[in-house]
Amino acid sequence: MREYNVAILGATGAVGMRMVRQLENSTVPVKNLKLLASSRSAGTKIEFKGEEIEVEETTPDSFEGVDIVLASAGGSTSKKFLPEAVKRGAVCIDNTSAYRMDPDVPLVVPEVNVDQLANHRGIIANPNCSTIQMVVALQPVFEKFGLSQIVVSTYQAASGAGQSALNEFYGQAQDYLDGKEMSADILPTKGDKKHYPLAFNLLPQIDVFEEDGSTHEEWKMVHETKKIMLNDMNATGIKVNATCVRVPVAISHGESVYFEVEDKSATKEDIQRVIDQFDGAVLQDDPDHQVYPQPITAEGKRSTFVGRIRADQENPGCFNMWVVADNLLKGAAWNTVQNAEELVKRDLVRVPEDYYRG
Repeated sequence: MREYNVAILGATGAVGMRMVRQLENSTVPVKNLKLLASSRSAGTKIEFKGEEIEVEETTPDSFEGVDIVLASAGGSTSKKFLPEAVKRGAVCIDNTSAYRMDPDVPLVVPEVNVDQLANHRGIIANPNCSTIQMVVALQPVFEKFGLSQIVVSTYQAASGAGQSALNEFYGQAQDYLDGKEMSADILPTKGDKKHYPLAFNLLPQIDVFEEDGSTHEEWKMVHETKKIMLNDMNATGIKVNATCVRVPVAISHGESVYFEVEDKSATKEDIQRVIDQFDGAVLQDDPDHQVYPQPITAEGKRSTFVGRIRADQENPGCFNMWVVADNLLKGAAWNTVQNAEELVKRDLVRVPEDYYRG
């Protein structure tokens, strides 16, 4: 069996560390692992399969001899280094927003559109964490009954904004309990003028605002969903609307998803059955015994959990459901490694002659 030289770009971050663990427990046959980060993290040692590996500072030459790159070091870093990696023969799976909307880059959730991997030109993009769990829950419904409309409200964890935001959230909670004033320097987004505390609060802003009043996170959910499910970010076949909210939860996003199917004969039980049978989705839907997905029980798990499925009594063919997944695993690290597993399985770990040049 062929073994692969793998590099993790952004290895010391919250997602990067989880990539190491997910890779360790994956089916990817790793010959050598290279851990890459910024100069300030160089020299850190991380264990992989019982061996301590020293983190190196990233340079273009870091990718010499590398077959697969798993990247989660920020969009600007991916833009700078991934074309260099591809030029040197590596296939890259990027967990940032840098390439998601690029028409030449497949945007892949393996349970949903794994065949798009065959179209890669050296770079594959991971979708936004909130988009990933929603399309995993909706894909079996789409395949069996069709979809005409999706309306989603998200309840997104602090860790979705990075380790620094999570640390700030913990500090705010302690300050609040100690009767101190809470300070905020990160959320709702570093890219805007004002910052607000998340502890004991809700922030109906994730990323910056667009001209139409939606946030960029909401824009991403709309267009990523269309690109993944319909292979066109501007497709009109499914209408998608999103409201994204940051909530005082550490890890795991929750989503209230309202959707309309094309086949009006579909019942709640039909929806439950196709989700229960779908790879990657776990049905937790027993209201009589108060069984439903929760962030605290989804944390540390690779699956997407779905429950509270019920029909809209006012609108035939419309349903509600509640979806929860660990945003750092299925929403990031695991989806990335899962794509690597599929590349290996399908013998797609090679850069085509017309490779991506940016």
